[in-house]
Amino acid sequence: MVPLSVLDLATVVTGSTAADALADTTRLAVLAEELGYRRLWVAEHHGMPAVASSAPAVLIGHIADATTTLRVGAGGVMLPNHSPLVVAEQFGTLVALHPDRIDLGLGRAPGTDPATALALRRTPDLGADTFPQDVVELITYLIDSDGPPTRPAPVPGRGYLPEMWLLGSSTFSAQLAGLLGLPFSFAYHFAPDLVDQAFHQYRSTFKPSVLLDRPRAMVAVSVLCAPEAEEAAWLAGPSALAVVQLRTGRLRPLASPEEAAAYRYTDQERALVEATTATHLVGDPETVHRGLVSLQERTGADEIMLSTRAHSLAARSQSLRLVAARWTADADRPSSSSAA
Repeated sequence: MVPLSVLDLATVVTGSTAADALADTTRLAVLAEELGYRRLWVAEHHGMPAVASSAPAVLIGHIADATTTLRVGAGGVMLPNHSPLVVAEQFGTLVALHPDRIDLGLGRAPGTDPATALALRRTPDLGADTFPQDVVELITYLIDSDGPPTRPAPVPGRGYLPEMWLLGSSTFSAQLAGLLGLPFSFAYHFAPDLVDQAFHQYRSTFKPSVLLDRPRAMVAVSVLCAPEAEEAAWLAGPSALAVVQLRTGRLRPLASPEEAAAYRYTDQERALVEATTATHLVGDPETVHRGLVSLQERTGADEIMLSTRAHSLAARSQSLRLVAARWTADADRPSSSSAA
């Protein structure tokens, strides 16, 4: 069985604060470590009332302090929002503090609305045309020992290399990851349509590098597991409502299951939710497990990352426990050949 990992958005829910959300994410990381998950990533989002992880490097350091073996990282840092030198300094510092435990996933989307992106970048150019060059520049700061003397030298920097990944929801980053010889993680949890093409593009263009000698792929999927399917569907209600709120610009903290159940969807909104959540794995442990196995077999992923959005830490923790227990049960079961 391939390793499982966790993607968490430090979700701010109705009746809570950003401080509560950050504390819950830290508690979830401690649990993920206890349950045997390989890594926990936090994402970079800005100006979203339901997401408190706007400064991933700061949050990663805090989570790494609270854990001992869990890999902790960004899924991801939206590189066009930042200077590659600043990112190299931040993550070089994290690696110096927590050796062999820090991941740096890089994305090219803004992770916010245009006005906030403008405030972040301080330039009217909100594109990501220089993303490939920025990735190469960032890698060079961390591994190049023979650069020109005029090149800035971050401290900590060279020699303090996080595990680097490219993130994507299309074939662009898949191809770039292959050409640069980097691990690649696909955002199946919100962009499932291109997963097959993206992984094919990644593997077919892969060139070994000083960072990686063969393709290494991860797929992120939305998962919400409960003892019974009915409970899982109830707990997934807020996430479904969030789809409508995001698409219509009515951003707010994540609703409670009761608020979500009381919402009256229009026909168009219902169709949007059904289309968006069709690939989410919501149900009892056996249903979710079959979905994870099927996704791994389809994609050939070397690792699966679970994104679980629910109104309470208890619901998220329950989901991680149930998925891990069922996954471990398969891993511990003797194969037919060994049993023979």
